[in-house]
Amino acid sequence: MAADRSASEVVRGRLVLDDRVAIGTVRVDDGHIAAVELDPGASDTGAGPSFPFIAPGFVDVHVHGWGGHDAMGPSEALDGMARALLAHGVTSFLPTAVTAPLSDLTAFADRVRAWLDAAPADGAVPLGFNLEGPFISAARKGAHNPSFIRHPAGVDRADLEPLIEGLRLMTVAPEIPGAVELIEWLRDRGVAASMGHSAATLQAARDGYAAGGRTTTHLFNAMSGIDHHAPGLAVAALVDDDAWVELIADGHHVDRALWPIITRTKPSDRLILVSDAVSLAGTGERRAAIGGMAVELIGDRCTLVDGGALAGSVIALDAAVRNLAQSGVPLAHAVAAASRNPLALLGVTDRGRLAAAQRADLVELGEDLQVRRVMRGGVWHAGAGAA
Repeated sequence: MAADRSASEVVRGRLVLDDRVAIGTVRVDDGHIAAVELDPGASDTGAGPSFPFIAPGFVDVHVHGWGGHDAMGPSEALDGMARALLAHGVTSFLPTAVTAPLSDLTAFADRVRAWLDAAPADGAVPLGFNLEGPFISAARKGAHNPSFIRHPAGVDRADLEPLIEGLRLMTVAPEIPGAVELIEWLRDRGVAASMGHSAATLQAARDGYAAGGRTTTHLFNAMSGIDHHAPGLAVAALVDDDAWVELIADGHHVDRALWPIITRTKPSDRLILVSDAVSLAGTGERRAAIGGMAVELIGDRCTLVDGGALAGSVIALDAAVRNLAQSGVPLAHAVAAASRNPLALLGVTDRGRLAAAQRADLVELGEDLQVRRVMRGGVWHAGAGAA
């Protein structure tokens, strides 16, 4: 992927700010934003299709693979995944593991930690890693292998300590034995627990958030939902203004008719777009194995070969932003859900906004919101939508 290595630059376009889009310039110096200057009284409406949108880089905190590369593979796979994601505007990410034996998850954690400082300069920057399991509900396992599901009550914390360094997110079903205690244990170690793959009652879900659960794994998918007699985790997540929620905005995981319920219910700073993408994404291949289970693409819908359950997506965050914006969500809010919001969840403050002193991670988007170029730390790289 070709790169333009100019150290100082002025980037002009329709700037996607925290709450609006405005014409202006971003001045970049030595890998950081030196200044953001808006044109007085200028409106973005008359800028014309050749005037690009400039947005902060996207951040995918839940992604299992891309471009034929699996997050649970060797360092070469992580390299390939990082490079494939960068072309789609993802400048930071969390490689995400699926439910597996603890020994495999420990090996995954070790590989990612060893790779962090050696990650390629022309790829998305890893911010740690995410574990989607193994402490989930067998009743709401989705595409996870039931053979490897565990209850926290039956696992010695000493066996989990090797996972902690670099662990940023972990999915936990709050109703299973020992879950609340595990959520508290993770909180005390600076790890955000994500409520998900759960059959929790409303009260059990609330107990999980109260114990330190901060976010929600792919809202509505593999969880107890909105039932007027038996509300579950989805209701707890939607009505708790402090809880973040993930949305896979591919149109398959959550019907588009439900998106307005999410965006009207959640504060705009608590919505996080994730891809939940698997290694098949971007390859043109139709079959693969994830966590030891065979998956296939039917159209652009990824499912288990055995049973047909959804098994992740084949989109990247650029597509999620386009889809959400095309549904009527203001572009500034759609971009925030793919940049500033996931970073706020992780407590990362040095990137994610167009503002002075922020890291110069930028995405240049065309009128159709396709990615033309991506700036990572002040260096431009070609985007997947480049002409």
